[in-house]
Amino acid sequence: MGAYKYIKENFQKGYGERSDLLRRRVSAWRKAGAVVRLDGPTNLARARELGYRAKPGVIVARVKTIKGMSKRIKPRGGRKPSKSGRFFSYAKSLQSVAEDRASRKYMNAEVLNSYYIGEDGKYRFFEVMLLDRAHPAISGDAIYSGITGSKGRSFRGLTSSGVKHRGMGGKGKGFANNRPSVRSAHRGVKVI
Repeated sequence: MGAYKYIKENFQKGYGERSDLLRRRVSAWRKAGAVVRLDGPTNLARARELGYRAKPGVIVARVKTIKGMSKRIKPRGGRKPSKSGRFFSYAKSLQSVAEDRASRKYMNAEVLNSYYIGEDGKYRFFEVMLLDRAHPAISGDAIYSGITGSKGRSFRGLTSSGVKHRGMGGKGKGFANNRPSVRSAHRGVKVI
């Protein structure tokens, strides 16, 4: 087994469902701000899987998002109130929302990827990895310079969670060839 497999196992043992360490960390995260910059990732093995490398110009931020669906105001003026829905689920996942928030906070950086780190009754927490566009260590890197070349990756749905909520990834029927549309892919229209 490689070193990161041991790191992953130890992290999973310490981060069990009713872990005391996780409970203490989540209570501290709840009191902190919405977007907080960190020295390094909490889950190193997961961060490395998603492209993290400990080098200058790589930023890690913890983002807090509120769970649940959005509530809309009840319509008034002659419409039947029972037919107006009150709670609507977001089109984007909470992970994509977290990436957008981190991207807005650090405008000079580009979102590399993100992953889930915990939740409580009200909030869900994600760690977002960002790359500083202007840093010479990033612009000189062969892999990272290609990512920072395009602006607004998280807003355009080019990160892994963005690709998911756009319906581009997954194992369902028609996901591999869902261009020009999901309906045509379902019908069996081949896209060349």
